Amino acid sequence: MPEKLSQRATPPATPPGTRPGSLSGDALGAGLSGQLSDELRGRMHSMYKHLHANPELSMQEHATARFIAERLDALGIGNFPCGGTGVVGVLRNGEGPVVGFRADTDGLPILEDTGLDYASTARGVLADGTGVPVMHGCGHDTHVTTLLTAAELLAGATESWRGTIVFIFQPGEETAAGAQAMVEDGIWDKAPQPEIIFGQHVMGNEAGTINISVGNAMAMADSLKVTVFGRQSHGSQPQVAIDPIVLGAQMVLRLQTIVSREIHPLKAAVVTVGTFHAGLKENIIPATAEFTLNIRTLEPDVRAQVLAAVRRIILAEAEASGAPQPEITELYTFPRNYNEPADTEELITAFRAALGEDRVAVVEPMMGSEDFGAFAEAIGVPSVYWMFGGMSREVLDSGLPVPMNHSPFFAPVIEPTLSTGVQAALAAILSKLGK
Repeated sequence: MPEKLSQRATPPATPPGTRPGSLSGDALGAGLSGQLSDELRGRMHSMYKHLHANPELSMQEHATARFIAERLDALGIGNFPCGGTGVVGVLRNGEGPVVGFRADTDGLPILEDTGLDYASTARGVLADGTGVPVMHGCGHDTHVTTLLTAAELLAGATESWRGTIVFIFQPGEETAAGAQAMVEDGIWDKAPQPEIIFGQHVMGNEAGTINISVGNAMAMADSLKVTVFGRQSHGSQPQVAIDPIVLGAQMVLRLQTIVSREIHPLKAAVVTVGTFHAGLKENIIPATAEFTLNIRTLEPDVRAQVLAAVRRIILAEAEASGAPQPEITELYTFPRNYNEPADTEELITAFRAALGEDRVAVVEPMMGSEDFGAFAEAIGVPSVYWMFGGMSREVLDSGLPVPMNHSPFFAPVIEPTLSTGVQAALAAILSKLGK
């Protein structure tokens, strides 16, 4: 049974004769949550609007962490801080398997332009001291809301399942810092080690649907900063300079040949140069130039090949120009996000039972990246990750560009987005713990 309720918070009132978050009939025992009570649905919507209006930057999610801990306390779910601003809840209910489920919590430095009456006006400060607006432009507020709602349902219906659930509320996904911080802080020494870890993400596909990949789910990512060194001179005397702008431009162009001329055509890879900065005046050849790269790959061997080619090209172009050796600095890296095929096929069956055959699609992997995979890699267990839709049919059929993640216009429709996220979370957890 769940631990005794904390005295510093109490669960919201429920109608007479029901448990908090209880479902009608045997829906929960069958892995379904389609019959959320109106009262619980209302609380879920209020929670979502609160979180959406109060985002915090990566690894600064202090108020969000307090909010999560208080909700877990109110449900009688023991919890502890981890990885700075992360929170881990543990719900034990007799002998049985251990399952983990992760939701990320951080917002982005974006000025929200959705026009919602609960739009964010929050501000934050980046690591370099720059003040910025903050928005839940990637939908992490939906992830927290749906997992806390699923936790309430599970805590209120313990007769329908047996085992242990580890709820992972992870900070810093956007910077690839949070999962690793929780692992390094000993999450798997402090919490029971699960036999599988689940996670989900809201996206710009149709609300009420799920997209899932078998095998590779999302790409690995590597971001690099390259500092090119030259020799400064007046613009009228190029013969005494080593121009780092021309040199850097040569590097940028040749880096684009890696995917087109070095990687097998049936292998996935992306090399993007996202920034290039050099010089202060048009008639001065500067001493340095700087650019940043982002690399996406799906297979470890392709990743190694691309990274080796990037380094080879940068160093060779510098040598060909008679320039000093450039400096290559790793900014961050995202791990592999791989859906174990057998567990994924089992979960697809559970999703289709919960949502309907036509609402669950098996899709190709995304070239976007996630640090979710670090939790499973740390202890050598499988994981499964999927996408649930957040856009209304009207938006998708409007003929206008659909606001996607990281857009200032990204605004998932509240329903059926949230209810679908709860259904998916329960279907996944109960596929392992349901009686």
